Amino acid sequence: MTKTPDRSARLRQFFARQVAGRGRATDPRIVEAFAGVPREAFAGPGPWSVNVPGTGYVETPDDDIAYLYQDTLVAIDAARGINIGEPSLHARCLDALALRAGETVLHIGAGVGYYSAILAWLVGPGGRVHAFEIEPDLAARAARNLKALAQVTVEGRSGLAEDLPKADAIYVNAGLPWPPSPWLDALRPGGRLIFPLQPSGSFGCMLRIERPMAGTTWPATIVTPVSFIGCQGGEDGEADRRLRRALDGGGWEAVRSLRRNSSPDATAWLAGEGWWLSTAPA
Repeated sequence: MTKTPDRSARLRQFFARQVAGRGRATDPRIVEAFAGVPREAFAGPGPWSVNVPGTGYVETPDDDIAYLYQDTLVAIDAARGINIGEPSLHARCLDALALRAGETVLHIGAGVGYYSAILAWLVGPGGRVHAFEIEPDLAARAARNLKALAQVTVEGRSGLAEDLPKADAIYVNAGLPWPPSPWLDALRPGGRLIFPLQPSGSFGCMLRIERPMAGTTWPATIVTPVSFIGCQGGEDGEADRRLRRALDGGGWEAVRSLRRNSSPDATAWLAGEGWWLSTAPA
């Protein structure tokens, strides 16, 4: 007799197809990952506060896990504005990250570890996930939630440190108005970085950067508009102002490359100290 899948597994099968479709993810492993990781294991006991667009947080009537399998934010700490993020947004970004089995990925801003578990599914048991979370209470929860995954290490510290492990990919879930050198330098040739390029407390865009085999011109594209909680330790008022001016002027969809250690030219969309984003291809 065929065993009937449990309710969570049935809900996840539909949820995974829904969020991958809404996120326009083309890698079928994205569906497998969302179907494989139970969201209730990371959300904590219900009832939960979920986000309803145009309304804000709404508390679920009870602890029925069906409320978690919607394409919505689930609050980890509503007072601090910390959530398990919108699944279809992450499906789109993870598809763009193009992870392969056996790779090493850094997850910066891991929260309670839900998307770290998704990353672990994508890199497989032969890969590695280093999950960085600066908030001690969240890092402790992530460590408990992820303890069964041998390929995941939770690090309760800032992901802006200089001593980051070398990685094939870096996935960032905290906003910054500039691409930090430690992240760029941690990438191996061919490695990919995706992070929210955004001013503090505002909207921005998810930027994908790929390290070339050689040279100082790196392919770069904007994946989608986003709004994340800010990255602690990355506050920079002048960088915020520069980015706000660039976003207000539009044209972010034309970004094609990151240039390092060179002078900006007429193709510059945004320039910072030692780097600039260009509309010219790499």
